[in-house]
Amino acid sequence: MGGISTAYFHELITIKLPWLPVSVIGTAVAFYVGFKNNQAYDRMWEARKIWGGIVNDSRTWGMMVDGYVTDLFAEGKITEEQIYDIKKRLIYRHIGWLYAHRSQLLVVTNWEHANQRGSVGKYARRYQKRFGVGLVDDEVTKVGLREFLPREEHNRLIEYKNTATQIINEQSRDLRELRQQGLIDDFRHMEMVNILKSFYTLQGKNERIKKFPFPRQYANMSRYFVGIFIALFPFSMMPELQQLSTDGWTAWLAIPISVLIGWVYIMMELVADYSENPFQGMANDIPMLSLCRTIEIDLREMLGEHDLPPAIEAKNDILM
Repeated sequence: MGGISTAYFHELITIKLPWLPVSVIGTAVAFYVGFKNNQAYDRMWEARKIWGGIVNDSRTWGMMVDGYVTDLFAEGKITEEQIYDIKKRLIYRHIGWLYAHRSQLLVVTNWEHANQRGSVGKYARRYQKRFGVGLVDDEVTKVGLREFLPREEHNRLIEYKNTATQIINEQSRDLRELRQQGLIDDFRHMEMVNILKSFYTLQGKNERIKKFPFPRQYANMSRYFVGIFIALFPFSMMPELQQLSTDGWTAWLAIPISVLIGWVYIMMELVADYSENPFQGMANDIPMLSLCRTIEIDLREMLGEHDLPPAIEAKNDILM
């Protein structure tokens, strides 16, 4: 039986490639895919640091609103209730900005997986539904701009192409009116405007990652290189293993070895491919909803509220 199997196997091997050129190709592909992984991780980690800045500056904004808006410089009579309403308006508007910014980042671009044609797009959309934003659809539907913006303001701002940008601008207009009313002085006005400026900076950084893709010459060519290497590898591995035994039975080991090495290269390619876009609603994306909810809870507690929404928890071990 061993002789028959070996003879049959020898008939299947019609192409034999030297090991050296295939190993050189494999090394070059590994360096190329490694570079792609590093750059994709940098994009994701930068996005996480940007959202960390949003968390920190949002808390600073809440602290300034709570401590700076007072009747200390007001010329006329103003009640504590009126001051509270102003603070609530400024903080709620900022919470609205958070959710508006998140929603805009989740709009699918042409190069993201869910917008691609064929099986890639179908798989990505199904993956989003089962292991991505689909897990938190119920939480998202409970969070809307109407909850945080006055009706007239909501109807006006929602018509803009970039609602998040206009919400920050609305905050600036509000601060100007507060300065005219004497509810904040020049120094406090400048400090609070600087925080609004930092929100614009952080928003712009997120939009840069979202709207400028990972260079396609790096993103697309690596998959072809991986495919070429996987196609050539068995024809080099089989002859090498065949020499390890007198009857050539060890050549059969080329099958599991080729599958294993091919799987490693494919997974390295896929990890980079799905990490380069950190705002496409997948399981490995930045957990923006969780961060927004954390900020919302912190800011509303600064207002003294107690009826707060629960923190976003992981579903199927995935935190969105």
